[in-house]
Amino acid sequence: MFNIGALLLAVTLALSVTASPTSESAAAIGAGGASLSLRNRRNFTQADGVFDKDKAHAASVATLNKYRQNLINLEKNLGTAALPPGAVIKSKATVPHDVEKRLERRQAEPLTDELDGLMWVGKISIGTPPQHFVIDFDTGSADLWVPSTLCLPKQTCVSKSKFNAAASSTVKHKPGVFSIRYGDGSEVVGNIVTLKVSRTPFLLRGVTATNQYFSPVNLLSSILETRPFDGILGLAFPAISNFPPPSTPFFNTAFRKGTLHKNLFGFYLASRGSELFLGGADTTKYKGAIEYHAVDPATGFWQIKGARAKVGSTVAVSGFETIIDSGTTIMYGPPAAVAKLYAKVPGSAVFDKARGLYSFPCATPPKIAFNWGGKDWPISAAHINLGMTAQGSKQCVGALAGLDLGLGSNVWLLGDSFMQNVYSVFDFGRNEVGFASLA
Repeated sequence: MFNIGALLLAVTLALSVTASPTSESAAAIGAGGASLSLRNRRNFTQADGVFDKDKAHAASVATLNKYRQNLINLEKNLGTAALPPGAVIKSKATVPHDVEKRLERRQAEPLTDELDGLMWVGKISIGTPPQHFVIDFDTGSADLWVPSTLCLPKQTCVSKSKFNAAASSTVKHKPGVFSIRYGDGSEVVGNIVTLKVSRTPFLLRGVTATNQYFSPVNLLSSILETRPFDGILGLAFPAISNFPPPSTPFFNTAFRKGTLHKNLFGFYLASRGSELFLGGADTTKYKGAIEYHAVDPATGFWQIKGARAKVGSTVAVSGFETIIDSGTTIMYGPPAAVAKLYAKVPGSAVFDKARGLYSFPCATPPKIAFNWGGKDWPISAAHINLGMTAQGSKQCVGALAGLDLGLGSNVWLLGDSFMQNVYSVFDFGRNEVGFASLA
């Protein structure tokens, strides 16, 4: 079912119903929400400037399995008719044994911080009195879990903060089991409970969610041992939840309980000062109007229709849909469409056919932009470049890959290689996702 990377890199998004953009000024939104600082994320470039092919390979496997599970959840919750046109629930992908071993050896090196770039993480507290955790905030999933005090295996759990249900006065046990199976065959498994979940007032000024579904998991994949977070808090729609109805994700619960100023949140992802802003948009991080596009919450994804991809002033591909995923770094599109785009890039070449990776001349990075009927939103030279193909090479690897994720032939996935170029707003109240220029 679910591969570890699907959790590490963040999980789903939302499907759009119209591509007509609307806009709202910075002053109209205001900044009356709660700000949470996030740990910064690095890309797939090694210290010597060379592209980290093994890490990217593992990330692609993670993304494949993440969206496989998303489609499984959609079908389970809403029926086959809810699947995107042409969607296929693909076989589980796995990381090749040699790649896995090389990554394991690198993770064991004492001064190597390889995993700092796999997620955007911050702190929350859970229960009464509060117990504190480092969390991966994930627009690609809808559920909340952390390890429990019964967590096994001990070697994996020893470095994690663990939730003690007996020490919380607000735990209510529910029937059922929360279970996510990873690509290596291991699982995250736990009981289902509801309780008071509060973000640390120091960080988020008292944003809380009571009667929130949550799982303190008892079994944790050994792959999670070296990951610098305790658990996951999903920020997507209920349609992709692993919890039984009528569970709702944390953000939706908090808004209904009146602890959020507005029913939206904003992401600012950057080399410094990355931030998740709950209950509004941080007007200090962007300028001008926010260009909004409608999404369909019934699909569970933050997905926009009517996209165009441009190379310079030339439209290379048009009429496709885009999922905006904060949990993925590499951008993905259907292989044929991505090949069509790179055909417009002078000097481009196939770098890794199996993973759909392309290269381009380092000295002249392509000017790629996306457009949904409003303005062009370009990818900067820094964010389109994942590093040299080899030491001393004049070719660099592009952050856009051609890979079939099972979402159909007309759906692209835009990760933080796109999001770091814009201020992103996810609006549950209007069922829209929006972009603004960075301040």
